[in-house]
Amino acid sequence: MVQLAMVEEKIETGLRAHHDVICLQTTECLEFIDLTAHIEGIVARSGIRQGMVNVQTKHTTTALIVNENEPLLIEDLKRLLDTHVPRDGEYEHNDFSRRVDIPPDEPANGHSHCKALFLPAAIMLNVADGRLQLGRWQSLFFIELDESRERNISVLVMGQ
Repeated sequence: MVQLAMVEEKIETGLRAHHDVICLQTTECLEFIDLTAHIEGIVARSGIRQGMVNVQTKHTTTALIVNENEPLLIEDLKRLLDTHVPRDGEYEHNDFSRRVDIPPDEPANGHSHCKALFLPAAIMLNVADGRLQLGRWQSLFFIELDESRERNISVLVMGQ
């Protein structure tokens, strides 16, 4: 049986928004970076008490997930991704003869684009009483699916 706990609050009509960008340098393929503390800090600085936070990667070879920050689980997740989309698989995207405008430093990264197909590029989470609403074991991870490089994550907190 499902039971709902109803909390009624009078909500003012004006919505506010706060935007921030997290810039980070990744170090390896399938690196899991826990962003939870960073997002909690952005939510706190925003001054928004009730609303939502949207976290969005700005890259096609990265992803965001909510899961447990447990080292052996993270190794399981890496193995699962590599099993289903192996780095050394054959990908049409890696055929550089397909176009003439490919930069000379273009990586053969068909695997990372294909892995991204199975993972979200954005996560929306609730904010209540000025705090990010995650469960006891939940953390928000940024996942590097390609090689080490500078990455940017857009964070938008919306609400009242």
